[in-house]
Amino acid sequence: MNITAADIRKASILIVDDQQANIDLLEQLLHEEGYTQVASTRNPQEVCALHRQNRYDLILLDLQMPVMDGFQVMEGLKTNVDDPYLPVLVLTAQPGHKLRALQAGAKDFVSKPFDLVEVKTRIHNMLEVRLLYKQIADYSRLLEQTVKERTAELRESEARFRSLTELASDWYWEQDENGHFTKISGPALEMLGVQAEPLQGEPAMADDSGWNEDERAELRATIDARQPFIDFVFHRVNPDGTKRQFRVSGQPMFNESCRFLGYRGIGLEIVEAP
Repeated sequence: MNITAADIRKASILIVDDQQANIDLLEQLLHEEGYTQVASTRNPQEVCALHRQNRYDLILLDLQMPVMDGFQVMEGLKTNVDDPYLPVLVLTAQPGHKLRALQAGAKDFVSKPFDLVEVKTRIHNMLEVRLLYKQIADYSRLLEQTVKERTAELRESEARFRSLTELASDWYWEQDENGHFTKISGPALEMLGVQAEPLQGEPAMADDSGWNEDERAELRATIDARQPFIDFVFHRVNPDGTKRQFRVSGQPMFNESCRFLGYRGIGLEIVEAP
């Protein structure tokens, strides 16, 4: 992120002072420095409405004003504007007001009578910080929106993926890092002889017999190594002597920190033609 001199010169500034002579002096100084968006008011009661309408990058605020002083103006700005950053540089001839102004939310101060070099420097520095803050806020909003859009796209993509896998296979499945089934689409549990515990909700083997142990060991080694497998074929002999053959493909899942989360995949029962 970079703020150029041109960006700073185009920043919007509001001068608030009940003395026209002070307004004239500050306007002349700002125009000579090349600032192009400078407004002013002698009525402090207008400031909140003006800022809601224009969202100034900087408000040069006099503290000593009749009817409504600068402290009251700052309180109004904090309650009436959504922007949490209060872009106020106070103008004061009272040394004791400086700390109170900073505690009230002002970002900086300039002493009266004005030292013009100091005024120009403080205005420039504060505008640079303010514009950087706005850039960061804009970037954060853009990033948040991008994340929302990408999340929606990923959910839609996952839904399409599951729909396609359901059409192309007998079941879709997911397992956690401990090998427990967490998602099942299709008759996988029945086909594999797996049933869900009625209380726990976690799958357990109803009948663990009949599997080809060499094939199971090979598949288990592949899973332990966190490797994908494609069209892995394994066999099972049912208690009644009938034989069944399955083909399964799986892919390991990891989070953004490369932590293993489990597997997801598809499978089907191979039925030989009569």
